[in-house]
Amino acid sequence: MSTPSIDLNCDLGEYDSPSEGASDAKIMPFISSCNIACGAHAGNQPVIKQTVQWAINHQVKIGAHPAYPDRENFGRTVMRINRVDLQTSIQQQIMLVKQQAEACGGELHHIKPHGALYNQAATDASLAELIVEVVAAVDSGLLVYGLAHSELATAASKLGLGFVAEGFADRAYTATKTLLPRHLDGACIDDPKRQLQQALQLLQKGQVNTVSGESVRISVATMCLHGDHPNAVAAARTLNQGIKAAGFSIQAPS
Repeated sequence: MSTPSIDLNCDLGEYDSPSEGASDAKIMPFISSCNIACGAHAGNQPVIKQTVQWAINHQVKIGAHPAYPDRENFGRTVMRINRVDLQTSIQQQIMLVKQQAEACGGELHHIKPHGALYNQAATDASLAELIVEVVAAVDSGLLVYGLAHSELATAASKLGLGFVAEGFADRAYTATKTLLPRHLDGACIDDPKRQLQQALQLLQKGQVNTVSGESVRISVATMCLHGDHPNAVAAARTLNQGIKAAGFSIQAPS
């Protein structure tokens, strides 16, 4: 009987100078894929290059993490931007990471939207279609990471793109299987032990407890940890060790 596997991914490169990357470097040994900020909400070319190189060194799959072009709000506020400008921005962001990955001898593996773009695409079919159309135009072989049971999953399926259903160890869920907005109390789970408990509930039972008290069924193929959360390094270590102790291997999807 084969060992069940799960991808452990982390959002990285969300800072302005390569000298600020100590935490990201320490997280790399514990994850199997990463989502690198593309300069729109955070990061820049030197940071992207450094993060890509670390990923290659640790055999971590490289993903682009495009966002609304809004550094002031860290990409966590929905922008009023016309469709063509948003398409252009997302494509430029993806290409920035893709070109850097190839220049360092690696390759781009997946795309995962960030922040408001991610959350909006989970419920907005039109935006989800826009995102997957851009991804397909860049490379139809790229995987799309997104919220499990979302409009992004539906849009990817319609275009024949591989979709990787994502669950969250460090975010609270609502009864509609969406993430509790960050401005609400309890939206983020900072305790590594609680994060592991939620991750194992998702992996072993295919369900998660919501903020309103009930459990909902959620099927996931990748587990996210945010690199900008407090205790992110300890959380990555705890998740890696706890998931393996529960009988899972940690492996990126192909």
